[in-house]
Amino acid sequence: MHQTDIPPVLVTGATGRGGRLVVDRLLDAGVPVRALIRRPEAAATLPAEVEVFTGDLTAPASLDPALRGADSVFLVWTAPPQTAEAVVERLAAHARKVVLLSSPHRTPHPFFQQPNPMAALHADIERFIAAAGIESTVLRPGMFASNALTWWAPAIRAGEVVRWPYGAAEAAPVDDRDIAAVAARTLHSDEHTGGDYVLTGPESLTQAQQVAAVGDALGRRIAFEEMTPDAFRSLSAGTAPGAVVDMLLAAWSAAVGQPAYVTTAVADILGTPPRTFRQWAADHADAFTESP
Repeated sequence: MHQTDIPPVLVTGATGRGGRLVVDRLLDAGVPVRALIRRPEAAATLPAEVEVFTGDLTAPASLDPALRGADSVFLVWTAPPQTAEAVVERLAAHARKVVLLSSPHRTPHPFFQQPNPMAALHADIERFIAAAGIESTVLRPGMFASNALTWWAPAIRAGEVVRWPYGAAEAAPVDDRDIAAVAARTLHSDEHTGGDYVLTGPESLTQAQQVAAVGDALGRRIAFEEMTPDAFRSLSAGTAPGAVVDMLLAAWSAAVGQPAYVTTAVADILGTPPRTFRQWAADHADAFTESP
């Protein structure tokens, strides 16, 4: 089949870290890609073969040109919730299938059972998709390995002690590249349509062990020091919404002494095992030594 015979896939959030990886995986598979972007100047960051459309999730009608003729849509919700139902109705009117990047809010593990405004939004979008009758696949990544860049890289670059709350809390960080590969596979193959998948890395690691793994990748020991929840709240003031900080602290607190929730979904869908956090750290070692 020639590429021109394959219907295009529309990727929302295409210039974000995860969306861009999905774009690249689809192109690698020979699938024509459309990208929905809010600002025309962002098109310069995308590969030349991507067909770019300007639109905004807060203005559902603006999606129509990008949706006409699209077979499936990768939906990453990056807007206020008010237009979510209208956007899903637009998707159902034009496309055959939607792959939603959601969250593991239904997962029976204390880490994922804390009050979470984003999880409530995801649950609403899932209901809208079910009501619209469009074919769908739901992907629920757990903790992203790349969170380490936001959380710990500044201190590590500066050669400082990593101070963090709940060092004993366990997670199974999933590599962004594995999430993108799963998304691309489910977008251009119908084998997993109707599926609902929690995506995790292959092993449970405490936060302190994750920091140590980054140190191993850099060839040096990184000192880790426990921080109180209140100190973390003070540190995060102005950089993250209070509700998100409270959710993280509650989740980490609930995860202490509990092995992380680990699934085989990545391997089941891709046929290859998910990358370990150590692999991720080795592949991103430069990001912990160079200014971003």
